[in-house]
Amino acid sequence: MSVPEIQAEELKSRLDHGDNLFLLDVRDEYEYEISNIGGHLIPLPELQKRLGELDAQQEIVAVCKMGPRGVKAVELLRKNGFEKVSNLRGGIHAWSDRVDRSVRKY
Repeated sequence: MSVPEIQAEELKSRLDHGDNLFLLDVRDEYEYEISNIGGHLIPLPELQKRLGELDAQQEIVAVCKMGPRGVKAVELLRKNGFEKVSNLRGGIHAWSDRVDRSVRKY
């Protein structure tokens, strides 16, 4: 199953235009404390049991450090009936490199 992805620049543009996107940060809590872009934190190992916190009707963008956990999150969500989901390609690192250098890389 291929995973839909969104580039950091496109995500920034859509957020700036007020698109109703739900940023789902699937990193660990300590990573979120180091650096984040304001997403809702649900670490990947907890995602399956916390699906009830998410709205399947809302567009969701999974965010992680560099992309792989976001891909796993999108796959899990799609298997559970979420259709409007994508992964931030390159994760927080891509955001830091191409959108906002003040977002700390670690």
